[in-house]
Amino acid sequence: MSVRSVQLSSSPLLASKTPVWRSKFIVAAIAVGFMGLVGRAAYVQVIANDFFLHQGEVRFARTLLLPANRGRVLDRNGLLLASSVPAPSIWANPEDMDRDPVKLRELARLLQMSPVDLEKKLKDDEKTFVWLRRQMDESVVKDILALNIKGIYHIKEYKRLYPEGEAAAHIVGFTNVEDQGQEGVELVFQKQLAGKAGSRRVIKDRLGRVVEAVGETIAPEDGQDLQLSVDSKVQFFAFQKLREAVEENKAKAGSVVVLDSQSGEVLALANYPSYAPDKRVNLSGEQLRNRALTDTFEPGSTMKPFTVSLALEKGIVKPETPIQTAPGKITITGSTISDAHPHGVLTVNEVIQKSSNVGTVKMAMQLQPREMWEIFTQVGLGQKPQLPFPGMTGGRVRPYKTWRPIEQATMSYGYGISASLFQVARAYTMFARDGEVVPATLMKTEHQVAGTRVISVETARAMRKMLQMAAGPGGTGPKAQTMGYSVGGKSGTAHKQEGKGYASKKYRGFFVGLAPIDAPRIIVAVMIDEPSNGKHFGGDVAAPVFSQTVQQTLRLMGVQPDMAVKPQIVTQAVEESF
Repeated sequence: MSVRSVQLSSSPLLASKTPVWRSKFIVAAIAVGFMGLVGRAAYVQVIANDFFLHQGEVRFARTLLLPANRGRVLDRNGLLLASSVPAPSIWANPEDMDRDPVKLRELARLLQMSPVDLEKKLKDDEKTFVWLRRQMDESVVKDILALNIKGIYHIKEYKRLYPEGEAAAHIVGFTNVEDQGQEGVELVFQKQLAGKAGSRRVIKDRLGRVVEAVGETIAPEDGQDLQLSVDSKVQFFAFQKLREAVEENKAKAGSVVVLDSQSGEVLALANYPSYAPDKRVNLSGEQLRNRALTDTFEPGSTMKPFTVSLALEKGIVKPETPIQTAPGKITITGSTISDAHPHGVLTVNEVIQKSSNVGTVKMAMQLQPREMWEIFTQVGLGQKPQLPFPGMTGGRVRPYKTWRPIEQATMSYGYGISASLFQVARAYTMFARDGEVVPATLMKTEHQVAGTRVISVETARAMRKMLQMAAGPGGTGPKAQTMGYSVGGKSGTAHKQEGKGYASKKYRGFFVGLAPIDAPRIIVAVMIDEPSNGKHFGGDVAAPVFSQTVQQTLRLMGVQPDMAVKPQIVTQAVEESF
């Protein structure tokens, strides 16, 4: 078979002449495109190299935080008040999830959530990160990882444990899920306790897996331990007795403060109601409030010893000076001040023992307002305590230049001024330290601190004898007597303010005192808010808590009894004037 040859020139299309400029244009266009590619490559590789490297890192490089272990909070004896334990958290990458129904049901069970709730968390499959549960038990996390579900990961975290629970909650406070302090010591010393997180730079693939470590790993710096002045055993006992008193008296709340009178250390600071720091579901402000520091009130008769000590210091009276209190009433600029019962002639000692308003006012009206204002402020009233604690209040003592005579009179027995229970407790260091007021501290200290002298040694010792009488038979606080130890103190009962006046049937009962009487080691202040079970005087509702706390605290401190160890005769308390 013959093959017919094809002549290219026979095709009109191929036979047509191509203009020279067209071929040159095509070659030029290819050359320009090539130069553009070369220029772009140079731009990417040389000129803008840093930018594109950064963009690559943004997409694939990650900085993994290496959490620091939060410092421990210890009591004065080294016992734990707060510590951190490993608590891994589980997270998921919905975009890369293995959605095996059987495995997901088991995952939901281990996460303690319903399959429906788990599905809601994972429904957005465009997300690459979602928390499933934070701070879980390590054993549960191991079971979850054993399911081998693609897209489920864990991360190392810590959670806080509080061995003393609600007993020490208002001192220690708590942290949130991010391990940031929210209340109490945990908040105040956040920087010291938290330490500094470390970091590790890695390259991750599209599935979130680490494929390469880059750069230097910075190790975490663990937080510092913090040792408080608090004795956890004293704290627990004080809280326990306070709770019993609040419940027995059907009261709204209560507080206890225990101070070391020599060093100013806070040995206990308890409030009720309280809360469990690691179980904070449905917490209320009533539970969270550190009442001993944040709540102010008119301290009532607990202020009488300061007025009387000033009168002694100024030489106006002596302990045996007689004062006529009959007929149990006194009128100041049209306003009448009364005693609970008329007493007739009382010595200055007996004015404190019987808690006579009339006797106290008669001494106060011989003093200058400035002198009373000075002693109130010198013992710390009207000033915020120098404690590193959130929410503290300074109370109120108005400038003396504005005092009217009736106001001077009522302030002498604790009305018209306001203070927190902690402030009153610290003020009583003046009597325990032979006339010196010492600064209070929440940190453990090994030495006796210097105080600021307010009254003489002789006046302070005379006042201690009066306080001993007030806490003994015939006084307003015989229920404060303690087996084996001599005590002295002053009860107080104050109407609660309501609006612009006072509630007729709402009271606060107090007792503030010290022990042993000749060489005081501790000061204990107790407040019971709104007792409503038939008793409301401080000598009835607060003094028993004082007695029990003193005995336990001095025993734990190793202080030898200074009295025969036998039950003290407790007589009916004299009703207080208020």
